[in-house]
Amino acid sequence: MKSLSIQQILDNIENEVVFEAYSEDESFKIKIDEYIPYVCAAIHDGSHMRDDVRDKCLLSNYERWYEEDPHTAEFVETFPVLIQGCDSRFEYDLNRAPATAVYEEAWGKQVWKDPLTSSQKQVSLAKHTAFYEVVEALIKKLETKFKSCLVYDIHSYNWKRWDRPVPVFNIGAEKVDKERYGSYVESWRDELAQIELENIHNYSAINDVFYGRGYLLEFVTNRFKNTLVLATEVSKIYCDELTGESFPEIINQIKEGFKTAILNHAFQFVKTETTYKVGSKQVNILHNELESDLIKIDKQLFQLVNDFELLSVINPINLEFEKKKFLASKYTYEPQFKYNPLNINPFEFKRKLSNIKVEKINDISIQNMYVDTINSYFDKVDLLANLGTNKFLYNSLRYFGEPSKKDIENANFILYCPEFRIDNHGDYTEEEVINLFQKATDDYGFQFDIEVSDDIASKALVINSKRKVVIKKGVKFDKRFTNGLIEHEIGVHMVTTMNALDQPLKIFSVGLPVNTLTQEGLAILSEYYTDSINHNRLRELGLRVMAVHMLTSGKSFNETFMLLMEEYKMLPEDAFYLTTRVYRGGGFTKDALYLKGFKTILNYVDQGRSLDNLLIGKTSVEYIDTIDELVERKMINKPKYYTKIFKKHLENPEINPILHYIFNGIKD
Repeated sequence: MKSLSIQQILDNIENEVVFEAYSEDESFKIKIDEYIPYVCAAIHDGSHMRDDVRDKCLLSNYERWYEEDPHTAEFVETFPVLIQGCDSRFEYDLNRAPATAVYEEAWGKQVWKDPLTSSQKQVSLAKHTAFYEVVEALIKKLETKFKSCLVYDIHSYNWKRWDRPVPVFNIGAEKVDKERYGSYVESWRDELAQIELENIHNYSAINDVFYGRGYLLEFVTNRFKNTLVLATEVSKIYCDELTGESFPEIINQIKEGFKTAILNHAFQFVKTETTYKVGSKQVNILHNELESDLIKIDKQLFQLVNDFELLSVINPINLEFEKKKFLASKYTYEPQFKYNPLNINPFEFKRKLSNIKVEKINDISIQNMYVDTINSYFDKVDLLANLGTNKFLYNSLRYFGEPSKKDIENANFILYCPEFRIDNHGDYTEEEVINLFQKATDDYGFQFDIEVSDDIASKALVINSKRKVVIKKGVKFDKRFTNGLIEHEIGVHMVTTMNALDQPLKIFSVGLPVNTLTQEGLAILSEYYTDSINHNRLRELGLRVMAVHMLTSGKSFNETFMLLMEEYKMLPEDAFYLTTRVYRGGGFTKDALYLKGFKTILNYVDQGRSLDNLLIGKTSVEYIDTIDELVERKMINKPKYYTKIFKKHLENPEINPILHYIFNGIKD
């Protein structure tokens, strides 16, 4: 990051230049992504001391750390305007007036073994003066531009000092104009009180342990009549006060909590008190450009995993040969599947994943999405590294999970539904199916290859990285089912693949964690809306769950195959393909997610939620709030392509009453 002189910083503010820089002596850091009427400050975040005063300091690193406010800048780094102190408060305290800013004694301890010279004190006080020159220029610019301004002055404190229960968040409002700003103080406390912290009771208060008597609040309040400063203390629940050890999970929870709290609170203040045009949603007061570190991290992740295609690797290359041997043996032969060799070194791949500096992403919601995605690839690598072994099943369970008791009950409910008949209108030839798939891709305006292959266990498959649709050779396609299959593969899987390619962030091509649940849920929904789900397809969804349940219960390939034939009356060839789907690789539990994913999407639609942003790429419902925010902030694009049957259903929401009745019976 560049360093600027104080005059250069002041000139940038005067000319409304967007910038991020250290002061020339690196005593503080300022970031202005956008000129907007709220500011976050973390003036005690730093711990640096220049050499000539450090040599005289009696206090250890830990003793200084104990009274500093570590991580407070990190709590609010998401926001567009941030100013943070980089020097230790023991060199000079930015929250004290100049006359008392350089300590002789602090919290009962002598600070210096030899008194500081006059010139040493002057150097420290010059830094103090320069910092407040910048603060004054910044607030003046924002007040002039927007009439009013809000400052979140973030600190931390050592809660174990107290012999009584103390708040997690304390607002010091003694010097705040209560008549004018009292409601904003109260609403800020209410927002802080809603922050959820795992295993920590969040009690938030006003003027409990601190009263807001610091110099930053005093300085700004005395000079600017239309700026509210909220001096906010966070108890050091996010670290061990006795050792200095930090707790990353709690730090992230506080970051997430502050993001929501400040967005909600600042939005109301900005909308009511300022002339800034805020739009209709809270995220409109966040910066809407992709930060450079995010772009670098996204590119690094994409380059690493772009050719990583799980399904294309775990499909047996000798599927048809093994099927013939199995059927010829009267179901006694145990298939010996073979797979293409891995094109990655698992250890090297994971090392490169570990080197991605995801912590450099400032926005906590986006950071969490990338952290989870990278972690999911650790699981996928472990899955592939154990292809064909007993460990494959363990890793599949870790990534995809296994059917719950409710999943099994739902599968049984579907399997024992009375048979219903839907006219299939005959079958298509293989050539006709290829032509229909080609026409569908042409209608959408896609450029995709269509291939016929023996080496897939399903009737059709989209390979995203190769932009290819693979159709299983020799399989009969009844006409009604084919309509749904085209919507499933082209209208959903290919649509989301192509929309992902249109995104500035490639994580949506990479795929969010366990996106199978959402993607297959959408795909089954497209079949539902086309009224192409016949009784056999309905049973197939239930049988996939039951086959995975048999796998995880310890049944062999042959035992599961026989159960599917004898108990569920499947034809031998169909039972073989379904068993293969589940047992390939050593035990692949993905198929249990189709029915669960479909119910998840049905619930999502029933809540009145739009499907649009789920179509921007390989998304997951779990991250829809972050995706919606990114779209609203114009950091990613709305979907370029839209599943046609979804649009048609919005215009004419007719549903097959039999299917509607059945699917309503599936439990959440």
